[in-house]
Amino acid sequence: MCLQVGDTVHILEKLEATFPGSYCSLLAPGSQQEIIIPADLPLVQELGATLREWAQIWQTLYVANKAILFRGVQQMSYSLIEYRSQIVSGTLPKDDLVELKKKVTAKIDYGNRILGLDLVVRDEAGNTLDPDKTSTVSLFRAHETASRSVDDRIQEEKTRLQNLEMRRQTLFSTVHTYSLLMNLKNFVCNIGEDAELLMSLYDPDQSEFISENFLVRWDSTGMPKEIEKLNNLPALFTDLSSSDLMRQRVFLVCQIIRVGSMELKEGKKHTGGLRRPFGVAVMDITDIAHGKTDDEDKQHFIPFHLQRVLLVFASLNLFTCLLPGLFVTLKLLAGDLAQVRKDYPHLVDRSTAIVRKMGFPEIILPGIVRNDIYVTLLQGEFDRGKKKTPKNVEVILSVHDDEVIFPGAGYDGITEYKSVIYYQVKQPCWNETVKVTIPIEDVCRCHLRVLFRHRSSQDSRDKSEKPFGMAFDRLMRRDGTTLKDGRHELIVYKVDVKKTEDAKVYLTLPATWAEVEEKEKQTGKPFHHSGVIPVTKDTFQIATLTCSTKLTQNVDLLGLLNWRSNPEDLGQILQRLMEVEGAEIVKFLQDTLDALFNIMMETSEKDTYDSLVFDALVFIITLIGDIKFQHFNPVLETYINKHFSATLAYMKLTKVLNHYVGHAEEPALAERLYAALKALKYLFRFIVKSRVLYLRYPRRSIQNNPLSLSCCKTYLCHWVSTVLEIVPEAVPSVQGPTRGHVQLIMERLLRRVNRTVISMDRSSPLIGHYLACMTAILKQMDDMHYAHYISTFKTRQDIIDFLMETFLMFKDLMGDVFPADWMIMNLVQMKVFLRAIEQYSDVLNMYFLDQAHFELEVSTGAALR
Repeated sequence: MCLQVGDTVHILEKLEATFPGSYCSLLAPGSQQEIIIPADLPLVQELGATLREWAQIWQTLYVANKAILFRGVQQMSYSLIEYRSQIVSGTLPKDDLVELKKKVTAKIDYGNRILGLDLVVRDEAGNTLDPDKTSTVSLFRAHETASRSVDDRIQEEKTRLQNLEMRRQTLFSTVHTYSLLMNLKNFVCNIGEDAELLMSLYDPDQSEFISENFLVRWDSTGMPKEIEKLNNLPALFTDLSSSDLMRQRVFLVCQIIRVGSMELKEGKKHTGGLRRPFGVAVMDITDIAHGKTDDEDKQHFIPFHLQRVLLVFASLNLFTCLLPGLFVTLKLLAGDLAQVRKDYPHLVDRSTAIVRKMGFPEIILPGIVRNDIYVTLLQGEFDRGKKKTPKNVEVILSVHDDEVIFPGAGYDGITEYKSVIYYQVKQPCWNETVKVTIPIEDVCRCHLRVLFRHRSSQDSRDKSEKPFGMAFDRLMRRDGTTLKDGRHELIVYKVDVKKTEDAKVYLTLPATWAEVEEKEKQTGKPFHHSGVIPVTKDTFQIATLTCSTKLTQNVDLLGLLNWRSNPEDLGQILQRLMEVEGAEIVKFLQDTLDALFNIMMETSEKDTYDSLVFDALVFIITLIGDIKFQHFNPVLETYINKHFSATLAYMKLTKVLNHYVGHAEEPALAERLYAALKALKYLFRFIVKSRVLYLRYPRRSIQNNPLSLSCCKTYLCHWVSTVLEIVPEAVPSVQGPTRGHVQLIMERLLRRVNRTVISMDRSSPLIGHYLACMTAILKQMDDMHYAHYISTFKTRQDIIDFLMETFLMFKDLMGDVFPADWMIMNLVQMKVFLRAIEQYSDVLNMYFLDQAHFELEVSTGAALR
């Protein structure tokens, strides 16, 4: 880990600002020597001395690049500074103060031990013992006690870290999605104007924000705008994957925006409501993100680094006990938003702001719909025109035609977003990100519009300032794909009030310089700057990131999702699908599978596209089997179990598979067959689920569509239960359409169920299900069913085998499967078994009791009557 210079500056500034009022100095009469008189409690004095000593060691650790110990001293120092502020505040009840003193002394002793410093011995109240006033024996015993206490503390810390590491390893090996709960407890900074706090997760090594912003608005009195949220402003950073959390470093960044005049000066004539950059607070939360630290009650203090005002505040002695900053608690939670709400209802409720990751979680389950576009105002360069100094440029972003801009989680959408203003900067860099959330059906008609306006610090001048430039960009391209992720250099047009207000006029013009280059290549003609609206020399860049489960930036995938618009190109569309990048397909997995099965269902009368759809399905299943995307297996399982609905797919899939098997000698088909065999598990899952769905339609004739169960033994119980639920239980001997269904079920399933029950362990959780299925089949069989079933056996030996296994099975099952308190179920089972034995007894009398064909073993089975 590389240590940052800023880390040292942080704590040194903090130490310098912590103690200005703790001591008063006097000059001794007749002497130039300064006498220091402590004005604080002994423990507070010890805290100051300890922090100063640690600070020197801390700088040495920084120079030696001893990162782990450096971070440890940093966190301990922050804790001691926080404890000190609580003690000198004088607001703690006596009991709380006693407990806090214990924490302070334990922290100091622990820190001194790991830094190799002297052991401090104390009395029962925690005060340092005076060796001149303490007996030698008492001093020795105090050292023994103190040393043992520190050893115990170190051992506790080792055990805690070991437990955390075990928990972390378990957590990161079993969970794919995580959430980080942050609670803003307090904001300490006397700005004197309204402020906005924008908090987000940041990767300093990749120089990128991981999450969108959590927005908190603070008023000029130093209180949150929603006063009822004082000391309780929770936010849940969601959709984080293990790869997000296991980054080399993860920071929590808080940007402070001052909302008021251009400068911090008194005066009624100054322009108000301007958003001005004020400061930033940064905390390294890598250990929390990695699961190495877990203390949800610990309040972390994050100091602010203020722009241009740090020296002013220091000169006014406003720091007293605390550098400006904020107090937060942090806790890593396993699971996505739904899981966290279920597992931690006491931590996450309706008041918790949901802060989304700027990107997708590791797993996107079917049914989850998201449609967010993140727009970042990057930078620009603006001509000063007739002004002597650079303009104070304000960027005004709007989306036509909806109130869909979200500057941060925790607040409703707004019509337009106004950027911060940098005072007299020719090339301002904003790097401000907002979220644009538009209904999917409206994206095609919406576009981004940006206005640029110079803001004057004097209210009278400011009112006369009009927008001097305008830019725009379309959210959807002409081919139906969404705006590409990445940077976009927009063309800045000169503002003509009438023309720039009319979207029909400027939308005919190119929006970006990339469009201009593309058009020049196509036409061979240069772009004319003096068009309907003149182009300025100003430059402006934005960056966009689309997080949508419905909008794609891939034209080939879009072709499949919108296949009904171009049915004549369906063959080409299916071929191109297998060239789409895997990451894009898994992002739209449900829609992609739905499209494939819809093609199959809607072209069921012909087999033109069956092989192409089959190959595309194999391609997707194989893709998910790849180690890069194997965590999407649960997504595919969820789709099959809850969202798949193609009732006729089994016919198409089995037909293509049989064709490939029957023509395996052909090289091209052999290659396809090999790919299909690797995807066979899920192909059968689709086939079985499709057939089960098909049988759930009562209009379909079961008799005309026999089901082969040879490949799906695992699903036999579920399938049989489903079939038996569909066929209504009828009174035996009553004629009707159900009778033929019962006969088909009896012929195909009775013997199979019997033998499955016989082979099953009696402790199997499925034994009860199978026994219920067997009972249901026997209950619906009338006399003619029994007679017909016996007639299906080809030899007397087959009948003997069937009767023997049935009698022995009945004897083994009666009263031994269902719990004893299941009286009704046990009675139904007994009644059905007795009736079956009566029917089989007639077979005995008919075939085996005469003198020529007497069978002792079978006849013995009749004793069951």
